[in-house]
Amino acid sequence: MDNDDYDTPWKEVVTHHFPEFMAFYFPSAHAAIEWSRPHAFLDQEFAALTRDAELGKRLLDKLVSVHLVDGGQQWVLVHLEVQGWHDRDFAERIFVYNYRAYDRYRRAVASLALLTDDSKRWRPDTFGYRLLGSEMGIRFPVVKLGDFSDRIAELEMHPNPFALVTVAYLQARQTRNSIHRRRIAKWRLTKLLYQRDWGKQRIINLYRVIDWIMRLPQGLEARLREGILQMERRKTMTYLSSIERIGMEIGMKKGMQQGLEEGRQEGRAELLAELLARRFGELGGDVRERLATATAEQLSVWGANFVDARSLADVFRSG
Repeated sequence: MDNDDYDTPWKEVVTHHFPEFMAFYFPSAHAAIEWSRPHAFLDQEFAALTRDAELGKRLLDKLVSVHLVDGGQQWVLVHLEVQGWHDRDFAERIFVYNYRAYDRYRRAVASLALLTDDSKRWRPDTFGYRLLGSEMGIRFPVVKLGDFSDRIAELEMHPNPFALVTVAYLQARQTRNSIHRRRIAKWRLTKLLYQRDWGKQRIINLYRVIDWIMRLPQGLEARLREGILQMERRKTMTYLSSIERIGMEIGMKKGMQQGLEEGRQEGRAELLAELLARRFGELGGDVRERLATATAEQLSVWGANFVDARSLADVFRSG
C-alpha cells in the first residue's frame, strides 16, 4: 500500500491537539510555552506569506502564535514534512518561511520539523551560507518518527494521544505489504484507543487518524468495523455512528481521486453494502439496486440507522 496518504489526518490532529503534539515531540519547547493563555493558528496569514515561495511539495505548514512562560510572546512555526522521501530543499524552505514570518511580524520565530521518512541518515537541521565576511543561516530541531521504532510497546501504554498516532504510522510502514498484518495491528490499536479514559470527541479524532493512516481494503474495513460495533455494545458506547460516517467520507474521497461523480457515490454505496452483508448475510439484488440508486442523503441516513439496526428493514426505515 505505497500510496498511503498521511497529510490530512496530521493537519486535523495537530490543529485539534496542538499542546499534546508539542508535549510529545518537542517537550522542551512545550515547557517554555504558557498553555494557560490561548494560542492561535495563523493559517491564512502564513499562506499569504509563502504563496510565492513554492520550494518543493508542502504537506503541512503551521504558524502559531503562543505566549511564553517568561512573559514574552513569539510566533512558532511548526513545519511538518509528513512524507517518506528525501527533499533536498527542505532546510532551505524552513529558512525561507522562518525569515518571511519574522519580516512580517518582527517577532522571534521557532521553526520545528517532524520527518517521517525511513532513512536514518537524512536529518536536515541547518541551512546557511557565508559570503564576503557575512554569514546567514538557521538551525532547527528535527524529530523523526523512525526514532520511535524500537519503543512500540512503551508507546502503546503512553498517555499522550500522539504516542498512538506514532504507533499507527510505524505499523502502517511495517505492514505496507501485508494487509492481514495491518488489520490485526489496526484492531489492536483501536482497542487500545477505546480503553483510554478520554472524551468521545477525542476518541473519534484519534480514530480518524488511525483509520486514515492504516488503510485497508473495503472488505477488511467492514470486518474491523463490525468488531468495533460489537465492542461498543459491550461497553455501552455510541461512537460507531461517527466512525461509520468517517468510512463514508473515505469512500467518497476515493471516488474523488478517480475524478468522477459516479465514483464518489459508488464508493459510499459499496462500503454500506459491505457492512450490511457482513452483519445480515448475502444481499439480494433488490437491496443492491436500492443502494446503487440511492442519493447521498439516503446513504447517510441508512449509515446512521445501521448502528442499532437488527434487520435490513431497520436500516431502510427512513429511506
